[in-house]
Amino acid sequence: MRKIVLAGNWKMYKTQAEALEFLQGFLPQLDKTPEEREIVICAPFTALGTLCANMHGTRLRLGAQNVHWEEAGAYTGEISGPMLAELGARYAIIGHSERRQFFGETDETVNLRLKAAQRHGLTPILCVGETKEQRTAGVTEAHIFSQLEKDLVGIDQSNLVIAYEPIWAIGTGDTCDAKEANRVIGLIRSKLSNPDVPIQYGGSVKPDNIDEIMAQPEIDGALVGGASLEPASFAGIVNYK
Repeated sequence: MRKIVLAGNWKMYKTQAEALEFLQGFLPQLDKTPEEREIVICAPFTALGTLCANMHGTRLRLGAQNVHWEEAGAYTGEISGPMLAELGARYAIIGHSERRQFFGETDETVNLRLKAAQRHGLTPILCVGETKEQRTAGVTEAHIFSQLEKDLVGIDQSNLVIAYEPIWAIGTGDTCDAKEANRVIGLIRSKLSNPDVPIQYGGSVKPDNIDEIMAQPEIDGALVGGASLEPASFAGIVNYK
């Protein structure tokens, strides 16, 4: 049985005070959220401790936006799996396109980070997706299949979430057509050894398009950027009809 996972990726937004303010507005709106939906906030490292302390006893789950492949070492600016586990994180986004584009992330380092997340009890959310140029060139499928082949070497698919994020739709307001997203996600599923891996769609997800997205049979949730920053907006997404 595939799980529904709806995750907010706050990226580099929200101080600790702003994160607390968000919780105060958001948590009461989870009273009507169906129990089978897993709701996750992937916050900046600085906000994780504060969020964990104030989410205790709620159904909200905590996630990080990255994890290093070593448990400790001379890796300035990085955060390890044990550090995240201690802060109460249950999930970690791995291989987001912004990490790949701006910070030199490769499929090889993505694979190492996935293994580290699983080793320390975190469920990784693996991001894959194509650029506008790749889509125009007709290589969407080949590119994503290549990412999956390299990223998933040695990965336990019973503890994994995948997010299909067409890069051209992230933060642009240009959402991938729901049926096209469903088609690509179906192809991703065909390449997995475990058909029950939850596969999310990400890319300009909003309250006004979530119903159509979640009506698609292959889509098991959403990885939400900007629309997860406001309590009412993210509540409108997790409480889709």
